[in-house]
Amino acid sequence: MTVDRNRVLSVGEFNAAARQVIESALPLLWVRGEISNFVSAASGHWYFSLKDEQAQVRCVMFRHKSQYLDFKPANGMSVEVLALPTLYEARGDFQLTLERMRPAGLGALYEAFEKLKRKLEQEGLFAVERKRGLPFFPHQVGVVTSPQAAALRDVLRTLAKRMPGIPVVLYPVPVQGEEAAQKIAAALQLANQRAECDVLILCRGGGSMEDLWAFNEEVVARALAASAIPVISGVGHETDFTIADFAADLRAATPTAAAQAAVPDCAELRQRLRQDGRRMSYATLRHYEQQAQRLDYLQRRLVHPAQRIRQQRQHLAQLQQRLGQAQGRNLEQQRWRWQGLHQKLRVRQPAVAPLRNRLATLAQRLDAQMSYRLQHTARDLDALQLHLQHLDPQRVLQRGYSLVRDGQGQIVRDSAQLAAGMALELTLAQGWARAEVTEAGKNKTDVLR
Repeated sequence: MTVDRNRVLSVGEFNAAARQVIESALPLLWVRGEISNFVSAASGHWYFSLKDEQAQVRCVMFRHKSQYLDFKPANGMSVEVLALPTLYEARGDFQLTLERMRPAGLGALYEAFEKLKRKLEQEGLFAVERKRGLPFFPHQVGVVTSPQAAALRDVLRTLAKRMPGIPVVLYPVPVQGEEAAQKIAAALQLANQRAECDVLILCRGGGSMEDLWAFNEEVVARALAASAIPVISGVGHETDFTIADFAADLRAATPTAAAQAAVPDCAELRQRLRQDGRRMSYATLRHYEQQAQRLDYLQRRLVHPAQRIRQQRQHLAQLQQRLGQAQGRNLEQQRWRWQGLHQKLRVRQPAVAPLRNRLATLAQRLDAQMSYRLQHTARDLDALQLHLQHLDPQRVLQRGYSLVRDGQGQIVRDSAQLAAGMALELTLAQGWARAEVTEAGKNKTDVLR
């Protein structure tokens, strides 16, 4: 910012110009120091000084930034802050406006965390394709955690509430300290060797990044990836993320959420079973009603062979009667036509004798032809009736024969259709009977009982 040296500035203008110079010259940067004179205002904003052996600087962290921290700053705490250098114009105080804050020393941990995460991700340890699905109804659940951890009590309480009586195997390990990672990996390997659980829960309560560092070790991540048993990671609070969360088959926000994911809710299962039972009962009832209705329909369509033959006889008699009536009407019409012609001939009297003789001859031929046709038709009807009587199964049954049908109502014509144990239905001249095949031969008489 260029300022005219001859121009007289007010204090406010000077401070504004100074603020612009500072903010343009110094970017957003990390600063390490010790907190002193910490004040938490009623508005939620934090005010304190950051100092070391040589100097100190005022700091402010507004509420919309501070609310996302997972720890509460205190006097004497060493921290690292990401801040924008600026000038508070009202008092002319140089200060840092904070964007982020973390305990001092975590910068190296974050860097190590990101480096290991990138390495394992490039190797494919976090790939979705290698994740194993969780069993819907595990018979036994394994928990890898410290026996003194509060997370263990939450997990056991949740498992007992959701699935009472489910066996739980505890693989005790330290969840914090120098040897914790090695012992956690060894416990995962032991659980896979014993193969007594269907799912494993790796859990720990919340804490700082240093407290949770055992779950960011490479040995734990590789043990999780090598596990043949599905593993649920429930480490820390919802905002905490560890390498174990990415390597496990499922990441749960909390230990309680991990227990909820491991087993189904017994109450929900009972409710679902009741609903399925009601649906099944309704479906069974509907199927029974439909089958009963279909049976009634088929029963109405079912006609006994003797009744069908009687119906066909009646139809044949009706056709015979209609044929006789039609022939009689045709003969009567021809006679009336002949009489009309005869009357015309008598009136006109032109060469009547030859025409009369010819007419008489035609009349005789007509009568003869009609008689022949009637006799021929009568013979055809008698032949058809005789043929129908020969085909009448009732007459065959009266001679001692019977009709044999299988379980589907099909007529049995060959012993090859029979098999031992097959149920048959026999239709006799009077009544019917059921039988069962005890022996069937192709060229011998079937033995029934």
